[in-house]
Amino acid sequence: MKFELRTENENYSKSISQFFSIVFFLTLIIILCDVALKLGILSRNHNIEYNCRLLSVEKSKLHFKKLSRLSNLKSKQQIWEFCREVIK
Repeated sequence: MKFELRTENENYSKSISQFFSIVFFLTLIIILCDVALKLGILSRNHNIEYNCRLLSVEKSKLHFKKLSRLSNLKSKQQIWEFCREVIK
């Protein structure tokens, strides 16, 4: 008959490694979400600047609609003032 004595050290090392792996993956998810949000903001700002430059060259209804959607401004006068500030 063989008698084995298991120590608690194995369980502690497994739980510690699981804890660190969970913390690592949560940190990775948070960092990736932050990067995605920052890229979304950069893309939105680029779109606003691009459409303002197009609007200054060609005054079309399509550019006003796009800028209205991006900037949440309703009147053309507000969009013009907004674009003047962006282009400066």
